[in-house]
Amino acid sequence: MSPEPRTLVVRLDSGGDVLLAGPAVRAVAAGSAHTAMLCGPLGERAARLLPGVDEVLVYDAPWVGFDPPPVRRGELDAVAEVLAGRRFDRALVLASFHQSPLPMALLLKAAGVPWVAADSEHYPGSLLDLRHHRAPHRHETEAALDLAEAAGHPLPPGDDGRLRITAPPDTTPLTGAAPYVVVHPGAAVPARAWTPGRAARAVAALAAAGHRVVVTGGPGEKELTDSVADRHALDLGGRTTLAELAGVLARARAVVVGNTGPCHLAAAVGTPVVCLFAPVVPAERWAPYGVRSVLLGRHDTPCAGSRARLCPTVGHPCLDSVTDDEVLAAVASLTADAHGDLLTTEPPTTEPLTTEAPTTGPPTTGPPTTGPPATEPPTP
Repeated sequence: MSPEPRTLVVRLDSGGDVLLAGPAVRAVAAGSAHTAMLCGPLGERAARLLPGVDEVLVYDAPWVGFDPPPVRRGELDAVAEVLAGRRFDRALVLASFHQSPLPMALLLKAAGVPWVAADSEHYPGSLLDLRHHRAPHRHETEAALDLAEAAGHPLPPGDDGRLRITAPPDTTPLTGAAPYVVVHPGAAVPARAWTPGRAARAVAALAAAGHRVVVTGGPGEKELTDSVADRHALDLGGRTTLAELAGVLARARAVVVGNTGPCHLAAAVGTPVVCLFAPVVPAERWAPYGVRSVLLGRHDTPCAGSRARLCPTVGHPCLDSVTDDEVLAAVASLTADAHGDLLTTEPPTTEPLTTEAPTTGPPTTGPPTTGPPATEPPTP
């Protein structure tokens, strides 16, 4: 390895996954002359918030996501050409325990990247120069750090390995100055969130207990946040970018949220989390990382370990059975002490790159290309 390699870190799925990769990205950046991140469209805005990232490339890979695009040979060739033009010395492919890094490794080798590392239980042939084995039951953040260290990139001295983002904006004009608790009722995977009626009852209970409540959500969740907030809370649904949502979460006393991206965004700004954790995926791998948290929900329901996107059980018992008293007790346990310091850093000086729409095919399926900084849309 050269003393200061140009390194690419790949994490192709959601924004929450990209945030969980943040400590590994910082470890890589500490030992690299240039650190780029290749992510999917859902992870782009989160990648632009990570300290240590000099460049962001976006590719909607056909082997990742809930609605992957079809395989198009021309796009694969174009992606390989863009990556080859960046002249990366090495690449680390980060993936969850149920995903394969080998399609991406093949593309990287086709692009001429000389050294590629990933966790893989499948035989990689010549695709991986470091075939690392993930430790059993490892949290996503720790697994990524393990791979980075095995690749010669330990965390630098003084870095505690917790999630971080660049400093969020002041969102006091949105929230007001008085203390508040955030309830984020939505999730990209419906099985990982309360039903709307249950979320509305929790907001009413928090307000009745004396908490000022702020309800957050993306532009597609305005109807949801309006019904959940009702007359009991401030409704910010659809009114924040991802960076602004981080600012709202950073100033909250606690956040009540499912196992979804804003859960990990709250952890990245150091805010305590009451996590409504559906057992469709294991908490040991996906729980809020590095902050005080309380996990609520029944883990003995039939959906446990199923990776279901929609609840397969009538009544959504794993989460809707959580009582108001349990929510109030969890919030009280996390807000008893003063809020800790925000875990943020200043933004990188290097301007990340964005992606232009391809000339053929859907706009989100094109290869990563150089372009002007994109205007950040509201967070999902």
